[in-house]
Amino acid sequence: MRTMRKPPVGARPGTLAIPSDATKSVLRVLSYDAETIEEYDSPNLAEIRELTETGRRLWVDVQGLGDEQLLRGLAELFKIHPLALEDLVNVPVRPKTESYDRQLLVIAQMPRSTDDLELSLRQVSVVIGRDYLLTFQEGREDALEPVRKRLEVQNSLIRRSSSDYLGYAVLDTIVDAYYPVVESMGARIEELEEHVLADASPETLRELNSTKGRLLALRRGITPQREAVNKLIRDESELVSQQVRPYLRDTYDHVVQTTEAVESARELVNGLINTYLSVISNRMNEVMKTLTIVASIFVPLTFMAGIYGMNFENMPELQQQWAYPALLVLMALTTGGMVLYFWRKGWIGRRR
Repeated sequence: MRTMRKPPVGARPGTLAIPSDATKSVLRVLSYDAETIEEYDSPNLAEIRELTETGRRLWVDVQGLGDEQLLRGLAELFKIHPLALEDLVNVPVRPKTESYDRQLLVIAQMPRSTDDLELSLRQVSVVIGRDYLLTFQEGREDALEPVRKRLEVQNSLIRRSSSDYLGYAVLDTIVDAYYPVVESMGARIEELEEHVLADASPETLRELNSTKGRLLALRRGITPQREAVNKLIRDESELVSQQVRPYLRDTYDHVVQTTEAVESARELVNGLINTYLSVISNRMNEVMKTLTIVASIFVPLTFMAGIYGMNFENMPELQQQWAYPALLVLMALTTGGMVLYFWRKGWIGRRR
């Protein structure tokens, strides 16, 4: 679980909590229109200010949230509300949409999964303004490369549209990132289902609990985003055009679909855990039944042996030559009779 960046207790609103080991901030800026596009790596604030005056649309992507001076400079340049800046920097924040003066803030959580299904969530924040878009990524790994590739296509819809469509493209990329993660976990759950039914072991239970924890993290990431996207659709701000709202509704459908898939997977894992416990309980019952049957068979044998093991001097049977083999035959018949009885009852073997 990630540790939340939290300012000191009683700090004024807008206080930033940036740890000393935070990832250093790097800027990537795209200035574009329908015909042309230019990319700038690590420009300074003065250069960005000049780009805002060209009349072209601007996308400023901040990768890493460790440079307080740069972050405050961007906030001053684009007039970001102090509370919005706090949400951008003091990660993680629950996904949400907030409306500020001439800006919309959308907080989202984007999943990342490794080959061994280790899951992590990283915050991606989006600030939508008129003719500009700001994105703030928690780490240096560029999660928005698919959006950049779409922008490279000349005269495409994303190049012709305003910044709200670019914001939609970013949100859609974030939501779509959940699909491969959920699919990988679904495949793993199917494997665990086979293990539970075929050879349940403590390792299987540990893996089930681990998968359940990952699904819970996914649920915490995707469920609030449904409300965030829905609020963006319903917001009456002029920053979201009627042209973009149908695309946002499509993204909302994707969020709902992903949420339902995560919930279904969680229910399946819970069911597998219950099945595992039932299998282990049945296995223990079989062991106890076997021990009980063995003990039941030996009770009369022990009784017989106990009678003739008593230290009485006058026991006529002990003087007979046939007494010992007769006792063995009686024990064998008793054992056979009990085994036959248990078999007919279906307690041992399989009655045909």
